[in-house]
Amino acid sequence: MKKVSLITFALLLVAVAVFAQRRVGGGGWGGGYGGGWRGSEYENARTPRDIPEHGETENGTPYETPRWTNAPGFDKDAFTFVRIKRDRGGNTSGGWWWTDTPDSDLNLAYRLQQVTSIKVNPNGLYLRLTDKELVHYPFIYMVEPGSLDLSDEEVVALRKYLLNGGFLWVDDFWGEAEWDQMASVMKKVFPDRDFVELPLNHPLYHCVFDIKSKAMCPNVNNGSRLEYNPNFDPSEKGGRVTHHRAIFDDKGRLMVFATHNTDNGDGWEWEGNNHFYFEHFSEKIAYPLAINVIFYVMTH
Repeated sequence: MKKVSLITFALLLVAVAVFAQRRVGGGGWGGGYGGGWRGSEYENARTPRDIPEHGETENGTPYETPRWTNAPGFDKDAFTFVRIKRDRGGNTSGGWWWTDTPDSDLNLAYRLQQVTSIKVNPNGLYLRLTDKELVHYPFIYMVEPGSLDLSDEEVVALRKYLLNGGFLWVDDFWGEAEWDQMASVMKKVFPDRDFVELPLNHPLYHCVFDIKSKAMCPNVNNGSRLEYNPNFDPSEKGGRVTHHRAIFDDKGRLMVFATHNTDNGDGWEWEGNNHFYFEHFSEKIAYPLAINVIFYVMTH
């Protein structure tokens, strides 16, 4: 992908038309712990604003995610980044549903709001697949799906959600064992559908930014080491090749997008922590891909 500065980033996106959030048809472990919060406390949170932010600047001072408000009347027209709450299962080392939050969710929401004409919910949302209000949000995100485990009720709910127009992005998992765990659960959701590698000529890669490769966004610790050791291997668990795979419905609509052997969530989370990491991975990989994914999904 071409090198893109934040100024260029803004100029490229300022022309993006406002699009309202559609309604779905009816019926790291590393970071993300919010200063030592327990799982039960995450479960009680409804939005990322309910959780203490945990980022730091390069000087070691607390990094605070931006806050903003939308004009009255845009509440129901704003895009909402919805993270799915779920249980952890399987025999892999995959982490919990709250990895990287709240900073990742809030930073991405702010960048959308800052550099595009898209109105974005400043709070975000956490939902379970069985929550009735899920039908109002066509975009959902799951992190660390290498530990994905869904109940029978959640399998049915996810299948219905996706077939009724919803979209799922699964991100931040590494190696074949974690892929197999996620894929085995998704096979319960769609026994007759398989993941396919999304080709780089797909419109998703060219709707806003011209993305020419499936670049890896390593975790912040590994990515930062490349500044001093360019030969360092930043991959995890043997996952040295980044894959973007997809599941489509019968009409060719993208329903599930899986970014494997990459950690876009860290790219959104740690933008205030390390200038090298932000410049090389957040700005050039994680944010442009998210912008393209959200724009494509919300307009198709």
